[in-house]
Amino acid sequence: MLLMAALFAAPAASLAAPIRLMALGDSLTAGFGLPADQGFTVKLQAALRAKGFDVIVLNAGVSGDTSAGGLARLDWALSDKPDAALVELGANDMLRGLDPAAAKENLSKILARLQTDHIKTLLCGMMSVDNWGPDYKKNFEGIYPALAQHYQVALYPFFLDGVALNPALIQNDGLHPNAAGVDVIVARILPAVTTLLTGLGQPK
Repeated sequence: MLLMAALFAAPAASLAAPIRLMALGDSLTAGFGLPADQGFTVKLQAALRAKGFDVIVLNAGVSGDTSAGGLARLDWALSDKPDAALVELGANDMLRGLDPAAAKENLSKILARLQTDHIKTLLCGMMSVDNWGPDYKKNFEGIYPALAQHYQVALYPFFLDGVALNPALIQNDGLHPNAAGVDVIVARILPAVTTLLTGLGQPK
């Protein structure tokens, strides 16, 4: 009887659903200017699987999206029923000089919804260009640690850490990472993402 129970139990375990990790973001998440197999979500999924995680990384990135755009399509993104989420939004708000208070409110609503739905979240921060002045820079960059503290979510301080301002890692537009830049982003954010997923019980 014990042998038969073990035989039936093994397939059931192998059929456990993979973790669904949603990356809600803009062009940095979407993989702007890159072949489909060189984008952030594809490379992050490969890196996580190499670490032993049974995970599907859902690409919910839309090029050009502001925080308001991300909020507007949140219901659609959540229809994929993610177990965890990365939120990478705000860069386009900053590049357009939009009010940091509005970006903060939009991101707050996104985090509140994810919290209500019990979706474990990693908030990815962004730094501001200097064009808008020191007050704007301070107010914008302060959004992310303030929200992470308020909602008690993990914070990855700067999504483009190690890549920004390095011409060897940026496409010709001066904004978006090239394939080598994506590799750096994935390598640097990977410990934070593995911590997020380990909290969900993986890897086995």
